Amino acid sequence: MTCAEVMTPSPTCCNPDHTAVEAAELMQREDVGLVPIVGNQGKLIGVITDRDIVLKVVAAGRDPRGTAVSEIMTTDPVACLPQESIETVMELMASRQVRRMPIVDSHGAIIGIVSQADLATRLSSPEETGQVVQAISEPAGS
Repeated sequence: MTCAEVMTPSPTCCNPDHTAVEAAELMQREDVGLVPIVGNQGKLIGVITDRDIVLKVVAAGRDPRGTAVSEIMTTDPVACLPQESIETVMELMASRQVRRMPIVDSHGAIIGIVSQADLATRLSSPEETGQVVQAISEPAGS
């Protein structure tokens, strides 16, 4: 099975000049916890999570309406290609301790996202699903 077979296609994205509030509203509207940040030609340049907004804006006492996504996003995120195996994406998610993996085309443009939930609902066995969730959720160094 490949990333293309399990990914959620065409995620809604933000530009780096959007504000933290705009990103949070998008997350609420789309019911997602990660938004890809795109530059020219839809190229993935970063990601922002609900956790980023909470820790880097709210907890830091910053103005969410005046904080650009570019100030708080994770730059140069790890991503997979659509033809890569789900085993590859699971290994990367576990090693990087991320619950969502952007999927990009050969030019770096975002085309989808594979989430922990995508894997859990599409894997054939409960044991395999449990192993994925455990590996991704395990604290680093364990």
